[in-house]
Amino acid sequence: MPDFSVITDKCIKDLLCVDACPSSAIHPTPDEPHFSEVTQLYIDSELCGNCGSCYVTCEWNAIYGVDDLPEEYKDSAEVNAEYFRK
Repeated sequence: MPDFSVITDKCIKDLLCVDACPSSAIHPTPDEPHFSEVTQLYIDSELCGNCGSCYVTCEWNAIYGVDDLPEEYKDSAEVNAEYFRK
């Protein structure tokens, strides 16, 4: 499995991670149609290089590397992937 980051449901959509992401892997952004409908942001594993930029900006500790997800957030990888399959 490739190394990428995952956003958990602790996300509050403050957009700090979006601004920090060099690969534009975090969606939706405020200018995308579904931004107001989602409760959290998501990381596209195909674009993410797990550089860590989003980790250090997230004040809510809502972002982890896929291999470092705490047990209670293991389903977050699938939740992120599902967002991009829609």
